[in-house]
Amino acid sequence: MTRTLQAKFKFLFVTALLFSTLASSTLNTQAQTPGGTIISNQASATYSDGGGGNYATVSNTVTVTVANVSGLTITPDLSPDGANVAPGQTSILYHFVVTNTGNFTDQVRFETGGGSVRIAGPGTVTAAVIDVDNSNTINAGDTDIFTNGSAVTSANINGGNAINVLVSVDISAAAVALQTVVVTLGDAAGPSPYDDRAYADTANDVHTVSATSVNGQREARGDVRATVENDALLLLTMSNNGAANVPLGNDITYTLTVQNLGNRDATGVTLGGQTNVYMIAPFPLRTVLKAGQTFPAGTLYTTDALTTAPLAATWSTTAPVDLTTLKRIAIPAGASLAAGATSSGQNVIVTVNTGINAANPIEHIADVFAVNSISVTIDDQSGDAVTNDGDNNADFNEGTTGDNDGDGRVELTTLLALGSVLVGPNGAANATGTTQNNDYTNLSVDAGIASVAPSGVTTVGDSVVFTNTIQNTGNASDTFTITAPTVDALLTSVEVSTNGGGSYTTISGGGSVTLTVAPGSSANIMVRVTAPAGLTVLTGHDVVIRATSGNTPASNNETIDRLWTGYVRLSKTATVSNATGVGGATDPVPGADISFAVAYLNVTTATGSGNANLSATSLVITEDGAAGSNNWGARTTHVSASDPNPNATVAHPSAPLYTDTITTLGPAGSGTFTVVRKIN
Repeated sequence: MTRTLQAKFKFLFVTALLFSTLASSTLNTQAQTPGGTIISNQASATYSDGGGGNYATVSNTVTVTVANVSGLTITPDLSPDGANVAPGQTSILYHFVVTNTGNFTDQVRFETGGGSVRIAGPGTVTAAVIDVDNSNTINAGDTDIFTNGSAVTSANINGGNAINVLVSVDISAAAVALQTVVVTLGDAAGPSPYDDRAYADTANDVHTVSATSVNGQREARGDVRATVENDALLLLTMSNNGAANVPLGNDITYTLTVQNLGNRDATGVTLGGQTNVYMIAPFPLRTVLKAGQTFPAGTLYTTDALTTAPLAATWSTTAPVDLTTLKRIAIPAGASLAAGATSSGQNVIVTVNTGINAANPIEHIADVFAVNSISVTIDDQSGDAVTNDGDNNADFNEGTTGDNDGDGRVELTTLLALGSVLVGPNGAANATGTTQNNDYTNLSVDAGIASVAPSGVTTVGDSVVFTNTIQNTGNASDTFTITAPTVDALLTSVEVSTNGGGSYTTISGGGSVTLTVAPGSSANIMVRVTAPAGLTVLTGHDVVIRATSGNTPASNNETIDRLWTGYVRLSKTATVSNATGVGGATDPVPGADISFAVAYLNVTTATGSGNANLSATSLVITEDGAAGSNNWGARTTHVSASDPNPNATVAHPSAPLYTDTITTLGPAGSGTFTVVRKIN
């Protein structure tokens, strides 16, 4: 198999304003009549009398006081991309203009704890202020609206004037090219532009303060967006060339190739006095570098422990005489790697140690180190095609099998010991139901059901012992853990014996037992399932038995032990046929016939192959007109008795007695035994 290890990149750009100032604090919008202005009106007229007299007059005076009208805008609104940002860039300033578009002097309030400022995308807000001195920089005189312990109210803003708000953002080192980082100020709803909306009190709004306006307090929202740009982007591909089940003492060949998927060249890092793009591979635990290999000029070696960061290790151009002390190799992929270029593949051969636990695979991980266009080291082990997330040393601290930092981007080579297991019915570990995890064994209790009609409940508790076969289908001796992950809640307990019933261990409720089986061999376990009184008869109750490999814990198999509370249902009906001419056709008058029908059914079913099914053999159904509360023997006379089932034999040994013997009734098998009697 081949896994890819994706290089992550970190840019450090000089702090810069993302957007130029869109308005100053003295910006005037379209003039409005200030609130409180008194508008006075008095009419006047002139006229003549037609005889040369001209006159003038005025009306009485009326006044109107202009009302306060609140208004608020925040710009920009999802502005087109400004200067692009880069992974790892810090202290980027997002710039907003907050304008009082009302007709009177008002203030603007920002919510507690930076609630008015939000961010979406791979970035983190580090500061947000009212830019009091309009310097386009954050300084001590500005008003904090990000770590504010309570709501912040701006200074007075004359109608038509504005204040500036600056939001400082750090871009995540894990950002990916073409991702966007959107900073939002306020949360006014509706379509863009999100301005001059009726105030709705939330934890994220920006709103006017005065309550004297005729239209109430107003709120607004602004958004600024920037796009993450691509730099050098390295993809390290590592393959073990399909190696699997490698015997101890044999070799594994790894091939490493690095590709620059970015838009800019990657240049080398300096190690051991040499500058190259380096592919660094620590040697897997329980292996050693195979002697006699040839590597490119500039290859470096280190014996420093894996707890030392790769770039901090001491490197040498010569390998140590004792290769068991060698911890890592750094293979050059060239002094630089152009955008779109791919290095040639380089093999690294290691030999698997002998005398080790073959159940654990060999785990190998590699890394690539280079410098991006702004002289920042780029590296990665995660294989996730995103920029550096700060885990560049984690994978080099492996002490046991498994990727400690959770990235999971390693190359695993299995050794000979592979665990595999089957569990199933007695002698049929490879049985299948619809899958190989739902094969089954059906067994029934025999106590507490004899006198209980369908839909009744068992009168006493009972236990059933199942036999299951476990087969080791792996290639080494294995110790299997036996559990019951699913147990019908109505059952009392589930116990397992691995010594033929000599002793039992409870596994219901989370318990377990173990059993060691040689490769290719099988062994039986006994499973005792106990049921209480009071269970509905003719029902099945499942217990799932799981066997899990110790060599390969991910390998397990399951079977079902299903306890039944009886499994043959008898359903009796009676119909009347009246041909006497007295009464209706179904009236039970003397001389009419009564057909007593007993429908019988095996309520279990059969699926798959190799399963232990429940068949009823020698099933005998008895109709006795004198037994118990039956009185039909004395009130009726014989007409006929029949069962069309070819496996059935009907007998009428005495006047009130009939039997129906069915040799075999398999799962879901059914039939009907009918006795016809004439009413005396």
